[in-house]
Amino acid sequence: IRPRKTARPQRPAGQPAAPPPAPAPLPQPAPEKSPEPQKGTATGLPLPRFAALRADEVNLRAGPGTRYPIEWVYKRRDLPVEIEREFEVWRLVSDPEGVKGWVHEATLTGRRSFVVTGEQRAMRRTADDHAAPVAYLKPGVVGRLLSCAAGADWCQVQVGEYRGYLKRGDFWGSYAGEAVD
Repeated sequence: IRPRKTARPQRPAGQPAAPPPAPAPLPQPAPEKSPEPQKGTATGLPLPRFAALRADEVNLRAGPGTRYPIEWVYKRRDLPVEIEREFEVWRLVSDPEGVKGWVHEATLTGRRSFVVTGEQRAMRRTADDHAAPVAYLKPGVVGRLLSCAAGADWCQVQVGEYRGYLKRGDFWGSYAGEAVD
């Protein structure tokens, strides 16, 4: 189907042409607004947020429900995950490698943990690059995140019986500048 042609209105002879239309206004930047933190629909807690696997075996599913296939079985208690969305009792999580899927809320705990990233890292006695090392942690080591001061570069951590400090950039499980108690 072709569009129908319409007749162009004719200007009577001797009449001046109408002035050209005003130029379209330039787009103005949106007013700056502080972004409101998103809240989970089931819990009202902030999203995204970190949690940890509660059990030695946790099923990662393709969707929010038992009717969805299991895509992965985690066998690592305390592995940190990032909760991105909530649907009833199901949580869309992302693991340290970026794998995403749905887990049941009962398989998660709010207790904070971390996983060492990159290369071997020194856990220090105090929050100082020159402090004595307490332990050397290999990539993939999982531990407890005890505390991080708001805006601080260092967090107090525990791996087994060892307690000390790690830089935030040395592990996955905390947001930059986030306070963890």
